[in-house]
Amino acid sequence: MKKLSPILHCKWTYILLVILALGYSFLFFLLPHHSILDISTNTLQGIITDMKIEGDLLTIQIEAKEKVLGNYYFKEKKEKENFSDYYHLGDTILVTGTFSKPKNNTVPNLFNYRKYLERKGIYYLISIDTIEKVKENHNPLYLVKTVIQNHISTYQSKGYLMTFILGDHQFLDQDIKTTYQEIGVSHLLAISGMHISLLSGIFLFFLKKMIKKENICYIITVFFLIFYMFLTGNSPSVSRAVILFSLLTCNQLLKWNLKTIQIWCLTFTILVFQNPNLLLEVGFQFSFIVSFYLILLQSKFKNKSYWHTLFFVSIISFSVSFPITIFHFYQVNILSVIFNFIFVPFISCFIFPFSLLTFFFPFLDSIFLFFLRIMENLALFCNHFTWSKLIWVRPSILWIFLYYVILTLFFYKKKKRILIIFFLLLSYQYFYLFLFPNQFLIMIDVGQGDSIFIHSNNHNLLIDTGGKISYPKEEWQERKTSSLAENTLLPLLKSLGIRKLDYLLLSHGDYDHMGEAKYLVNNFKVEKVIFNDGEYNDLELELIELLKNNGIPYGQKLEKISLGNISLYFLNTKIYDNENDNSNVIYTMINGKKLLLMGDAGIEKEKDILQKYNLYDIDILKVGHHGSKTSSSKEFINKIHPKYSLISVGANNRYGHPNSEVLDRLNQSKIFRTDFDGSIVLKFKNNQLNIKNYEP
Repeated sequence: MKKLSPILHCKWTYILLVILALGYSFLFFLLPHHSILDISTNTLQGIITDMKIEGDLLTIQIEAKEKVLGNYYFKEKKEKENFSDYYHLGDTILVTGTFSKPKNNTVPNLFNYRKYLERKGIYYLISIDTIEKVKENHNPLYLVKTVIQNHISTYQSKGYLMTFILGDHQFLDQDIKTTYQEIGVSHLLAISGMHISLLSGIFLFFLKKMIKKENICYIITVFFLIFYMFLTGNSPSVSRAVILFSLLTCNQLLKWNLKTIQIWCLTFTILVFQNPNLLLEVGFQFSFIVSFYLILLQSKFKNKSYWHTLFFVSIISFSVSFPITIFHFYQVNILSVIFNFIFVPFISCFIFPFSLLTFFFPFLDSIFLFFLRIMENLALFCNHFTWSKLIWVRPSILWIFLYYVILTLFFYKKKKRILIIFFLLLSYQYFYLFLFPNQFLIMIDVGQGDSIFIHSNNHNLLIDTGGKISYPKEEWQERKTSSLAENTLLPLLKSLGIRKLDYLLLSHGDYDHMGEAKYLVNNFKVEKVIFNDGEYNDLELELIELLKNNGIPYGQKLEKISLGNISLYFLNTKIYDNENDNSNVIYTMINGKKLLLMGDAGIEKEKDILQKYNLYDIDILKVGHHGSKTSSSKEFINKIHPKYSLISVGANNRYGHPNSEVLDRLNQSKIFRTDFDGSIVLKFKNNQLNIKNYEP
């Protein structure tokens, strides 16, 4: 150990280790990674490592030669009720079904499911037809985890107990999770260094009562934490905290005399060499960047009071996590420093310890739930300050790098000119669209529906919102439904730096075109809503009531609107006896390119449009009614002669859209369809048209 001492205490050793870890990870990303599974047999035998039941859907992770994620739909209520009694974590099962690749993100800047699973070593999904148990689990680790899960599942507060004890968020209400995220305190729900410190402290306290040798107590605690790391699924924040604690223990017992920053470097190196994909995990990025700066700057708040330290920690954590937040979530709450000042002590000193007590003493469940409701209501109250939520364009890697360089210089130098440069950098990112005005159109993949976004020199128009139509099910089959507006439209708009819609234009009142309008109006700034001609249906009347309550103007029977430096013309003909033909049909010209957006207008309206308007040589056609045979007549297509045809349609939809005859009529144009091509982005600049799509 004496020979190793100079190496261990040389700062360049740790810098070199971090550089080697980063180099290894980048090399890992460059190399191709392929599945080693044989999927030709349509069968898979492996161990259950995780499972989740929601409604009639079972999601199960199977460890075979590699991990596979399976989906199985229960055929009857009794089958669902008996499943958890018969199948457990660690059991070996044999499944048959159909393998498929996970999908890429079909909307720009959004979550990429395929890459997310590949980072976890999952290259295939399997749609399961049959499940058969081959062997019972005898692994004590899985048995303990199953016992803990079954114990927690009996509690009213199981969502939070699963979160704080096992790091499993699946039982938390999605709306409240979103609220915690929007006020900037969701990191407190992740098991991190704070939780591990308290847990290890409690464990050590009781061990020292039973065992006199302190060294033995620390060694047992390390093994306990490693076991706990397995129980929580080896999440990045838990892994960092456990390895850091283990290295700190070694540092104390073996008299290494290493500095905390050196131990941080060792922890980083170990985790990255173990799994380079962690560098791309949001939790890992937050955990390591925040802990790195807190260690570097710990002298700034040394020997300060608890509240003084908490304030500085909140400021530093907010500052250093800011680029990661806007890169992944495109929005930051400027009041989160204050909210953390409230929630950090409440959760760390009260809620988390109370969750441990409740786990061991079930009679505390109702009391614990009472305080959880207080915490939730406080979070909902804090979330009412909508003005504090600032939307940012998704930053480039170069901008993030410059941010950290300038921020670090400011922390150490604290000179005014550095602060000025820092604010200029922030202003550049916040006002990016104003500094670089442009024009583009996105036909958003919303499945079987329509949604088109048009941006022109800092003015914004959304035509339709999409809307998934759900069909009646029995109560035991009900699952949480995802909102297109919440999970697709709003994240896309925010990632582009869009802070308001000048117009929400609804082509007509069908659910697949305006089903998400109410959510959008409730959760995003909309200046004006435009309806189609004709009588309002029930769905439109519901939206109008909401618009009146929110003081948002609305109208119909328009002839023209202006958007930035372009004009959009409504091709009005007459009032029809059906909602589709009453669709708003829009004609516009962007940068010399003619666009015609047909909504769900049918053949009768097409004939009337040809008679009333002189349309020819259309550059871009949004094909009517998802490519249905009731639209896009031969006469109409031959007259307008589109160069590009865009079809918004869901994969394997029950209507058979787009119709093969319609596709034949459009064969002289370049066809883009969202089921094959994903979202289609059209950028207009210098009389040039650039088209990019996002394949599934």
